[in-house]
Amino acid sequence: MQIDSQSRDVFYVSDGTAITCETLGHAVLGQFPFIANEQTFPFVENDEKLTDLIRQIELSHQQHGVPPLVFFSIVVPEIRVKLLQASTHCYDVLENIVQRVRSDTQTEPQPKLHRSRSISKNTDTYFDRIAAIEYTLAHDDGMSLRDIEQADIVLLGVSRSGKTPTSLYMAMQFGLRVVNYPFIHDDMRSLKLLPAFEIHRHKLFGLTINAERLTAIRQNRLAGSEYASVHQCEHELANVEALFRREAIPYINTSSLSVEEISARILEKAGLKRHLC
Repeated sequence: MQIDSQSRDVFYVSDGTAITCETLGHAVLGQFPFIANEQTFPFVENDEKLTDLIRQIELSHQQHGVPPLVFFSIVVPEIRVKLLQASTHCYDVLENIVQRVRSDTQTEPQPKLHRSRSISKNTDTYFDRIAAIEYTLAHDDGMSLRDIEQADIVLLGVSRSGKTPTSLYMAMQFGLRVVNYPFIHDDMRSLKLLPAFEIHRHKLFGLTINAERLTAIRQNRLAGSEYASVHQCEHELANVEALFRREAIPYINTSSLSVEEISARILEKAGLKRHLC
């Protein structure tokens, strides 16, 4: 069977959420030219789920002629051993770091399920994050500017420049309260900051995007409309970017960035701390 060197099946496997596996896997695979066909298997903590996972691994191996790549984090010894016996290339995302910390601190690790986040130990932090998500949803897409003084940051930009996914990511991952406000077609006639933004200028941050990319995104939503036309996209972006420069509002171009990268750059440029939950 001829091997397709342009793609590989990749599984993210964990007895928890698998978020750590995905994050580290993405960082590693970003160094390689092949396309990753990714699947995530969270909460693999019993034989039934493990059996299904191994079935998927074997099927991938049979279909493509090469073992899939598995980034995993498993603490149950029996499940770990069986996974390592499957027809796959396995990478424990925590093992080397855990062993280094064990050696440097002379402390024995105490592996346990669902160790990355504990609601019982971080109740206040957990509910802070829920409140941040609720606040961000209530202030999505310009729906409300009420209680804007509670916001950690206010994202500005044209429609479909990445404000909503970025806002929700920062709320869910870092417990930040985010307001996002879109500049629409009618705003372009006399584009200026709202009074509510003037008094919270230090919280403002802009998102922009390449016109070609914006056009493609809008065409998927409303094909053939003026809203999705190249001319309209270019016109809106030119006006909004001019506003950002005129008002000294920091901004970044989101065209080639993931939501994780967008969020990290905003936090760095705005000097915000990550409230890990």
